[in-house]
Amino acid sequence: MEIRNVAIIAHIDHGKTTLTEAILRQTGAADSEVSMDSNTLEKERGITIYSKNAAVLYKGTKINIVDTPGHADFGSEVERVLLSIDSVLLVVDAQEGPMPQTRFVLKKSLELGLRPILIINKIDNPAANPDRVHNKVFELFAELGATDEQLDFPVIYTIARDGIAKRNLADKAKDITPVLDIILEHVPIASKDSNKPFRAQSFNLAYDNFLGRLAIVRVYSGSIDIGDTVYVKKHSGQTTSHKVTKLFTFEGIVRKDSQTAEAGDIVIIAGLSDIYIGDTVADSAEAKLLDAITVDEPTIELTFSANDSPFAGREGKFVTSRQLRERLEKELEVNVGLKIDFDPSISSGQARESVGRFVVYGRGELHIAILIENMRREGYEIQVSQPQVIIKEIDGKKYEPFEEIIADVPEEFQGIVIKKLSSRKAQLVHMELKEGRSFMQFKGPSRGLFGYRNQFITDTKGNGILTSWVVGYRPYAGEITHRKVGSIISGVTGKASAYSLDNLQTRGTLYIKENTEVYEGMVIGNTAKGGQMTVNPVKGKHLTNVRAGAADKAINLTHPQIITIETGLEIMDKDEYLEITPESVRLRKEYLTETDRARAKRENKNLSPSTQEPCFLASLKNK
Repeated sequence: MEIRNVAIIAHIDHGKTTLTEAILRQTGAADSEVSMDSNTLEKERGITIYSKNAAVLYKGTKINIVDTPGHADFGSEVERVLLSIDSVLLVVDAQEGPMPQTRFVLKKSLELGLRPILIINKIDNPAANPDRVHNKVFELFAELGATDEQLDFPVIYTIARDGIAKRNLADKAKDITPVLDIILEHVPIASKDSNKPFRAQSFNLAYDNFLGRLAIVRVYSGSIDIGDTVYVKKHSGQTTSHKVTKLFTFEGIVRKDSQTAEAGDIVIIAGLSDIYIGDTVADSAEAKLLDAITVDEPTIELTFSANDSPFAGREGKFVTSRQLRERLEKELEVNVGLKIDFDPSISSGQARESVGRFVVYGRGELHIAILIENMRREGYEIQVSQPQVIIKEIDGKKYEPFEEIIADVPEEFQGIVIKKLSSRKAQLVHMELKEGRSFMQFKGPSRGLFGYRNQFITDTKGNGILTSWVVGYRPYAGEITHRKVGSIISGVTGKASAYSLDNLQTRGTLYIKENTEVYEGMVIGNTAKGGQMTVNPVKGKHLTNVRAGAADKAINLTHPQIITIETGLEIMDKDEYLEITPESVRLRKEYLTETDRARAKRENKNLSPSTQEPCFLASLKNK
C-alpha cells in the first residue's frame, strides 16, 4: 500500500484542526463527534497544545496526518513533527492572511526542504480576500528564502467548518476531496524503501499503564514484526537492544493493533524501555544514525520548588521536593522544548541551601503555564519565581531573545499601543491601516512583553489582538522598567473582612474577595502609586453601643482581579513567588515577614553584581 505523510501547520485559530476533523469524517475514519483536541486543557482553551496523529484511507492510499500546535511556545512540537513527514498543508485564514505563527511554522518547513501546499480557509467570511492572501503568502515565501520549486506551491480554497474544498474559487464543491487529491498529486510516496534494512526514528513518546513507554516513530526503511529484536541507538554513542512487544498503526484518531510495521508508515512501538525523542531504531547495532532532532533553545527561566507557604499541604497530594523532582524528570522525557537544572547550587556556586529548587527553562510563559496547570491538576503543590529571559554571552557581549510582535487594534488605540511598546524597547517596523483597524509590526526584546499582555487588553478595551514569536538573539537592549505598581501585602493571618477590603480598594486593585483566607506575606493586591504597602485585611469595624448613623456608608466591594497562572507569571515582582495548588493560585513575598524582607534588602545591597546574576545553563550561556 502506498503511504503519504503530511502535517497540518497554521497560525492559531486559522482552522487546521477543523480541517483535519473534516477529512476524518468524510473518509469514514471517524464519526461526526470526532475531536482532535482531546486533552482537557485544549478543549478549555480552544487551542492545540500537543501534536496528534491520525490516518485515513483514500483511493487505496494511506495518508498519515499530524495536527500540530499553532502557538510559538509549543514550537518544539512542530519542529520534531516536521522531521517525520514529507510535506505540509499550510492553512491561512482568508481574511487575516499570514500571521506571526504562520511565518514561524513556514520557516521551519522551508528550511527542511519541504514543499508546502497552501490551504486558504474561511473563504465564506464576508471580509475574506483570498487573492490578497494568496499574494501575501507568496511574498512571505520569497522573504523566507523559498526555492523556485517551493514557490511553485499548489493552492486549495476551503470552508473547513462545512467540509468544503475547491481548486478554484468559481468551482461548485461539495466535499473535502480536492484536498485529498492534491495530497496524492504533490506529496512524495513514503513507502518506497521497504526492501532496505529496517530504520526508524522516534519523534514522540507516550505511556501505557500495561505496556510502559511507547515510541511513536516514522519508519524510513525496511519492516519489523512483533517479537523482533531491535537496537536503540543514541547520538551519545550508547546502543541498547530490545524486543518489540507490541505494534500499533493509526486508523482515524485511534491506534490499531498491527503485526508488522513497514517503510513509510508512522507507528507506535512498545518494548523500547529507554528510548527518547530523536533516537534511531534499527535491526542492526551497526546501522547508521538518522539525523538528530534539534529544536530551538529555551528563552525564559524560572525556579520551581515545593510549596512552603503557611497553607502548604492543605490541598495537594504531592508536596515534597522529591516528588516534584520525579515529576519534572518525567516531563523531560516527552517535552523536548524544556530544559531543567536539577542542582543550580552547583552550577552557580551558591550555598547548598538551594537544593530542592529546580531551574526550569522553557520556550515562553504559555509553555511553562501549561506545564504548571497540568501539574496542579495532578495534585502537585509548587511555587515558582518570576520568569526571566535567558541572557547569552557572545564575544564578551550580552545578547537576549527578541520577538516579532503583531498588534491588530482599532485605529483609535494605536497611539497608546505604540507608546507602551516603545517604552519597552520595541521598535515599530511596519504599520498598515485597513477598515478602521491598525495592523502594527514591532521587533523588541522578549523582556518587554513580560507583564504587558494584560495592559494591552485594558488599553484596547478587549478589542485588540496581540501575537508574537521569537526571532533569535540580538544585542542586549538595556534596562526596561516594567512594574509601575506596588504590592499590597497582608501583615496578618486570618480571613479578609469586607470592611477592611472596602478601605483598601481605594488604594489600588485587589486580588481577593471577602472571607478569603490570607497569611502574613501574601500579596492581596497592587497599589497604583508604586510603593509596597503592608496592611491588615482581617480588621473588622469597631463595634459600639451607639446606633449607626446615616453617615455610615454601605460596603460595596468591586470585583477583584482573580489571579490565574498566566496573569500571576506576568504581574509578579522579582521578590515574589507564585504559589500554585490544586485549588488555589496565590502571590506571596519570598520573605513573609516585614523584618525578613528588610534584612534581605540590606544583604542584597552588599552583594556584588556578579553574585546577583541568575544562574543559566552553561550550554546556553556560552553558545
